[in-house]
Amino acid sequence: MLGLSGGLDSAVAAALTAHALGRESVLAIYMPCHSLDADRRDASAVAAHLGIEYREVDLGPVFDDLVGACRLDGASRLTLANMKPRLRMTVLYAFSSGRLVVGTGNYSEYLVGYSTKWGDAAADIMPLARLYKDEVAALGRELGLPRGIIERVPSAGLWEGQSDEGEMGVTYASIRACFEGQPVDPESSARIAAMKGSSEHKRAPIPYFDARGWLSANA
Repeated sequence: MLGLSGGLDSAVAAALTAHALGRESVLAIYMPCHSLDADRRDASAVAAHLGIEYREVDLGPVFDDLVGACRLDGASRLTLANMKPRLRMTVLYAFSSGRLVVGTGNYSEYLVGYSTKWGDAAADIMPLARLYKDEVAALGRELGLPRGIIERVPSAGLWEGQSDEGEMGVTYASIRACFEGQPVDPESSARIAAMKGSSEHKRAPIPYFDARGWLSANA
């Protein structure tokens, strides 16, 4: 099972899962949280295209109640935005009932830490985790996904007008070029290096403490 957002990554992950397990084994849940109507349209269209089970859980009221209960009305936009994928992952595991939760993150985002810890970065399996964004698009075309899904501007839908590349400040093409040792403009290179450095904690095992001090989980 997986969260279906209407975007490319979740559509490709859903298609791969249906291909591997059979469409009757896949449950896709669309979880709007003050989301755009286009997200619902595209999510339901992908589910119908693949012939998989599809449900909707509106998290808008839950999100509003949580913000109010925690008195976070004055919190930063990023703090509030990060609450949404964590709520969504809670829903996915509530519905899992023995199913594996399929993550939808790609390699480009993994390398620079463009994910929410304990949110979209949490899952039981990550089938796209070693595919750059352009490779995900190519796979989507191979799997016969609708052209509109493949060509849609990548966005986590965290706020009105938000795009992934706009928020990151670099393009997906620059991320791949940088990590493959290809020429990248100095500003993008510095931005990518900074994102990678500041997000190392997202890729490292959880450290623990014993008599010897702080140790990583694989020490």
